[in-house]
Amino acid sequence: MPGATGAGFTHERFIQMTVATESPASLDALAGIEQAARAAGQKYAGSVPPQLAWSLFAAGDARLVDVRSAEERKFVGHVPDSIHVPWATGTSLTRNPRFVRELEAKTGKDARILLLCRSGKRSALAAEAAAAAGFTQVFNVLEGFEGEIDAHHHRGDQDGWRFHGLPWQQD
Repeated sequence: MPGATGAGFTHERFIQMTVATESPASLDALAGIEQAARAAGQKYAGSVPPQLAWSLFAAGDARLVDVRSAEERKFVGHVPDSIHVPWATGTSLTRNPRFVRELEAKTGKDARILLLCRSGKRSALAAEAAAAAGFTQVFNVLEGFEGEIDAHHHRGDQDGWRFHGLPWQQD
C-alpha cells in the first residue's frame, strides 16, 4: 500500500500503530484496511499486520492460511491450527497450479482469509490470485512468518510473526 501519511509514516505503519492502541480484534480496523486497499486499486482486500491477523484468527473472525511449502512449515515452524495450502511446492518452490482450487476446498470463497508466507511477498501474490478467482475477503499478512532479511542476511530480527512473539510451534 503506497502513500505516506506523514513524515516517515507509511499506511502500514499507521495501521500497526492504530491496532496497537485500539482493540486488536477490531473488525473496524479491517474494514479500514479494505477501504484503503480499494482506494489504492489493490487487487485483493488489503494487508494486515501480524498482531491484527492473530487477533482475528484467535477470535474466530478469520481463517489463517499458511501458503509456505510443507518443508518451510516443518523445519521453520507454523501457527497452530492454521490451514496449509502451498502457493509453491518443493525446495525449488514450483508454483502450485491447484492453489485456488485447494484454497476454495478448505475455506470457501466467501470466508475471511488471511494468507501468511515467509515475508509477505508470496502471500501477496497468492492473495491476488485468490481475488482474481472470486474470493471476496482475502488479505495478506504483512511481514510474514519470519520477516524480511536484515543487513546481516538473517530473518526474524526486525519483523515477522515470530518476532512479534505471536503463537507458533514446530513439529
